[in-house]
Amino acid sequence: MDDRIGDLGLFLRVLDLGSISAAARSLDLSPAVASQRLKRLERALGVRLLHRTTRRLHPTPEGIALVEQGRALVEDLEALTSGLRRSATEVSGTLRVTTSASFGRLYISPLLPEFLLEHPRLRVSIDLSDQTIDLVSAGYDLAIRIGALDDSTLVARRLASNRRVLCAAPGYLRRHGTPQTPADLARHECILLSGSQGRQDTWRLRDRQGRDTVVHVQGRLESNFGEVIRDAAVAGLGIALHSTWHVCEDLRAGRLQRVLPDHAIADSGIHAVMPQRRMVPPRVRAFTDFLAGKFGENPPWERALAK
Repeated sequence: MDDRIGDLGLFLRVLDLGSISAAARSLDLSPAVASQRLKRLERALGVRLLHRTTRRLHPTPEGIALVEQGRALVEDLEALTSGLRRSATEVSGTLRVTTSASFGRLYISPLLPEFLLEHPRLRVSIDLSDQTIDLVSAGYDLAIRIGALDDSTLVARRLASNRRVLCAAPGYLRRHGTPQTPADLARHECILLSGSQGRQDTWRLRDRQGRDTVVHVQGRLESNFGEVIRDAAVAGLGIALHSTWHVCEDLRAGRLQRVLPDHAIADSGIHAVMPQRRMVPPRVRAFTDFLAGKFGENPPWERALAK
């Protein structure tokens, strides 16, 4: 099929330039090779396309019909292949991204104007969802995912650490007391995250000596949506285990305060996740490089807490 399209393009060039030798030169072919290819096209189609005289070439009626119907095909194919070549080297086309609703709203959305300004040939389609979407079947270029990764068919690039803390509203702690040890958490109202991995009601804390304590917690409210857990904690409904990116402003403003600050929760990561490809499109590489530069080892939410 590729040879036939190429031969059709040669036939059109012959008619445009008026001779086989001129068309051959324009395509960096020898006249003999060009003649052989035209004969191959005629054999493949089963019709004669050109009348050859000593002075001129004349298209046959079949040749005229091929010109009328084939030129648009060749031009469309050339435009398509040219566009594909550009997409392999330029940051262009449509970048399709899916990300956590809360994280996307807080930290991805504000960066999009700058990124689009840097890449004027690019379009971005971004889906905010807390559902884990199959990137390949849904046609996404990449996802920004928070937490443990469990799909080995994807390629991941770490963009930032996902530090988590225990926190509660000052009013809740005044009413119910402040936990002094991890074991105290079992007697408190805790707000739980639930999702594809079930209810996360087992919290593992590590003290400054490196000793781990595992506590089974419970509470009257659970949700798969981080905004609900954050709102409930601010409203004084209990103690939450939350990512610092989500509650940094609440901690800074005093709406929430750390609980058991001498005990650490194991960090997870914030990753750009993409389907395995032999060649990563420039639009994907540009976006992941951009986000890595904006986040990094000391992301903006951690800098805000350090002020």
